[in-house]
Amino acid sequence: MFLHIFKSKIHRVKVTEANLNYVGSITIDEDLMDAANIYEGEKVQIVNNNNGERIETYVIKGARGSGMICLNGAAARKAEVGDVVIIISYALMTPEEAKIFKPTAIFPDENNKLN
Repeated sequence: MFLHIFKSKIHRVKVTEANLNYVGSITIDEDLMDAANIYEGEKVQIVNNNNGERIETYVIKGARGSGMICLNGAAARKAEVGDVVIIISYALMTPEEAKIFKPTAIFPDENNKLN
């Protein structure tokens, strides 16, 4: 049996762009991706603290140090620039792995920068 376990999250970042005319996904500053152990192409859940929306999509690398959090394609309809979101990734694990796994959580500042 495999369990879906919380792997990592980027907690409370601001949406910097919403690009409806794009193929789809979320673009995230590569520094934030690295710190949160999130990979390009990985499936993530995005929770919008401003309106309660929850969506799933995949990650595209954004420019390092840019603070970029850009919802693309249909996801752009679920948030506005300035909304605060939490980006969460999960992993499949056996119960034995889940008991010892330690998730990664990062808490960027109000400018989406690491402290």
